[in-house]
Amino acid sequence: MSDTKVSTLSLAAAVAGAVSLAAMTIPSTASAQGKEKCYGVSKAGENACANAAGTHSCAGQSTVDFDSGEWKLVGEGSCVQMGGDLAPGEGVNEEAKMKAG
Repeated sequence: MSDTKVSTLSLAAAVAGAVSLAAMTIPSTASAQGKEKCYGVSKAGENACANAAGTHSCAGQSTVDFDSGEWKLVGEGSCVQMGGDLAPGEGVNEEAKMKAG
């Protein structure tokens, strides 16, 4: 194969990978209707998708309960009531942990 063809294929694969990752991290409008991203309320393995730190890109890969960089979809308006945040943070969300019991 020529260098140009290999470079073109590599670029195409990189773009396809980036588009796939972006699609996974943004919930579709249909599935997110009436929902909001809530950070810091999921238990380990119960996150919805990629985390804010970029250390994983799939649902169910969180390893720490109430990690402020992990999110899941919750009913619109309920995140703050659960002790969660609408933006990512750092560390363990102690408020959500206490509210969860």
